[in-house]
Amino acid sequence: MPVIKSAIERVKTNEKANKRNSSQLSEMRTAVKKFEKAESNGADNLEELLNNAVSALDHASSKGLIKPNKAARNKSRLAAMMNNK
Repeated sequence: MPVIKSAIERVKTNEKANKRNSSQLSEMRTAVKKFEKAESNGADNLEELLNNAVSALDHASSKGLIKPNKAARNKSRLAAMMNNK
């Protein structure tokens, strides 16, 4: 455990950021998985789920949680899944 005040504050800040980042990554993964599951089951609301997944990917990319190329690759794959139906 740090002794210096600024280091103690930094630990608190890092823990807060870690919780926030983990939560946002989890939301992104959940949105993508919901779309993939609905697509394989042939659900009716694919367009809405695709928009949610793309939005979550864009948000994660803009916050630096995933790299822009990964977001683009995932969005492209999801769109291809959507168009194959």
